[in-house]
Amino acid sequence: MRQEFDKYKDEDFLVWRTLFERQKRNLKDKACDEYMLALERMESVLHPNAPPDFQEINSWYKQSTGWEIHCVPGLIPVEEFFPLLAQKKFCSSTWLRTMEQLDYLEEPDMFHDIFGHVPLLSDPVFSDFAQEFGRLGCTVLNNPERILMLQRLYWFTIEFGLIRQDGLKIYGAGIVSSFGEANLSISGEVQAVPFDIEEVMKTEFRTDVMQSQYVVIDSFEQLFESLLKVMNEWDRIKSTL
Repeated sequence: MRQEFDKYKDEDFLVWRTLFERQKRNLKDKACDEYMLALERMESVLHPNAPPDFQEINSWYKQSTGWEIHCVPGLIPVEEFFPLLAQKKFCSSTWLRTMEQLDYLEEPDMFHDIFGHVPLLSDPVFSDFAQEFGRLGCTVLNNPERILMLQRLYWFTIEFGLIRQDGLKIYGAGIVSSFGEANLSISGEVQAVPFDIEEVMKTEFRTDVMQSQYVVIDSFEQLFESLLKVMNEWDRIKSTL
């Protein structure tokens, strides 16, 4: 599957511009420094003037951390997702929501995948964490219990994580790409708990509502170190679930 850029219509350009400009303004003083710096670094290939061209992003990444965008029709099984992540291939949809869907989607679209996830992959520490996460996933593809543990870790970090940085800041893609969630997550109205790998791996989550709890890390190095702990202590962590 590949992106067919010439098939994007005027509404797609309008939706992308609307989402990009609104969310970039909204993230000022809310998103972590690493994300905002990455967005600035990528402005030649990731900007409001047009939907992203995956070939341009891939070329840009060849000079950075080596990631590339891998086109998918939508959500894919973990048996496909983890090996791609391990190869530094980040999966993205090529379709974009409509103007009527600006604030709610049941399934992630290109704005979530690209605006939400892709910038931070240019940060070396976060890049290493994401790739190592994929490698770890590849080792447990035949173990549903461990897969579930990793899905929870992914959800509360890569998708909906907060970081302690002059207060609380956003780094998770599900928050970065959501106007409402970005405002809620650091409002003080929802519980924000310190990152604890064992607690994260036993915590269930819902995909159809805004989160009722966020997990706060101290640094991206902490995330990477947590994977080492998981690799060495699978059975002990499982026994606490």
